[in-house]
Amino acid sequence: MQEGEGGGVQPGLLGDVVISAETAARDADEAQTTFESELYFLLLHGILHLLGYDHERGTQAEAKRMEAREQEVFSLIREEFLSA
Repeated sequence: MQEGEGGGVQPGLLGDVVISAETAARDADEAQTTFESELYFLLLHGILHLLGYDHERGTQAEAKRMEAREQEVFSLIREEFLSA
């Protein structure tokens, strides 16, 4: 949201997270988890990307850092929202 034409218009805006419900449902089935859990995970994953975490283009250490942060935050989400 900060790059290209119109970039910087909303300096506090990081970007959008778009989740395919069909893909989330398929991934949930494959992982043998709930659809809701998969949605929370994908949202968290997208937010971490917006915050600068990168497991694809970064180093292996950066990928591990992102994964560790994902696990840390997702465990809190699981406790708070998914255990009810």
